[in-house]
Amino acid sequence: MKLVRFTEKNSTEVCIGIIDDRGIVRKLDKQYDDNGIFRFEQLKEITGNAIDNHAPVTTEIVFLPPVTKIGKIIGVGLNYKAHALECNLSIPTEPTLFLKAGSALANPNTQLERPRGSLSLDWEVELGIVIGHGGRYIPEEHAIQHVAGYVLGIDFSERDFQFHRGGQGFKGKSCDGFGPLGPVLVTTDELTDPQNIELTLSVNGEVRQSGNTSDMIFTVSELVSYISAFMSLQPGDVILSGTPAGVGMGMQPPAYLKDGDIVEAQSPLLGKQTHIVIA
Repeated sequence: MKLVRFTEKNSTEVCIGIIDDRGIVRKLDKQYDDNGIFRFEQLKEITGNAIDNHAPVTTEIVFLPPVTKIGKIIGVGLNYKAHALECNLSIPTEPTLFLKAGSALANPNTQLERPRGSLSLDWEVELGIVIGHGGRYIPEEHAIQHVAGYVLGIDFSERDFQFHRGGQGFKGKSCDGFGPLGPVLVTTDELTDPQNIELTLSVNGEVRQSGNTSDMIFTVSELVSYISAFMSLQPGDVILSGTPAGVGMGMQPPAYLKDGDIVEAQSPLLGKQTHIVIA
């Protein structure tokens, strides 16, 4: 299933929907929503032609993050070999974890406000893993059973805040707008192989990142199992699973986002995001 959260034109009401095989958004009843998290078990009843029983949305819509009741956003650093090499860092032997503030959550198509004092605003396209069934000490062989689905994400980062302002980098990852997700959440019954997902990101039409999750150092199953050994994973939690090579910090010389730049991230399976940088 491809699930979305949206508002219709001239309305502030948050709606939920499912996208059919023709790409049409169909509105779902509130019974399938648990205050920001889809009720995935109940949604299993909507299969095949049953999707057509739900009314198509005919007005202009604005996509929101598919999941909004997020307990925590867990980032994974240096999880692609080529990205570690471009940063002149060793391949990690265990996943490198950090937290990103929930208040960084943003719409998949919106303006990106450059924080005051920002000197080095960078981009990182990522596969987001949405937890559907919580747990602790999850065995790797059962990890996918705890995943509801996958979203396209961008881990925007302010490198000066991250590396030069003290602490562990949390400040450089958590500014408002630094965590856009969506537009769709693709459930595991439709996206069965998370280790073969193409991810690209361009700045002003120039491709900067082009990678595939097959290059991950630690797989989705390994990440879910590993992280659950240090903290309980709960429904609605999101794991940003790392970024391919091509970030601004790794360029020679480094290149960062400026006001007016247009950032586009996309995946054939997960949709597209567009962000315009503003002061």
